[in-house]
Amino acid sequence: MGLNIKNEKVHALVREAAERTGMSQTSVVEEALKRMLKELDAEREAARQTRKARLWEIVADIDARMTPETRTLLTTDDLYDDQGLPA
Repeated sequence: MGLNIKNEKVHALVREAAERTGMSQTSVVEEALKRMLKELDAEREAARQTRKARLWEIVADIDARMTPETRTLLTTDDLYDDQGLPA
């Protein structure tokens, strides 16, 4: 459990946060890291949701452009042989 931070600015920030909150310096660091990780998780999830929404927009656009003729060309019958193997 060795964490040795040799940065006076970080020490000053931790001391100030501890003084303002009444928490120990260790608790301040722990809370800050928990908040940071939670924020990173939220950002990752937001990015995932944005990508997912964009993919659905693309799928909807493709679907809107498809004609009955192009849909019949996309059957899986042409992808596999009689034994279910890729053609």
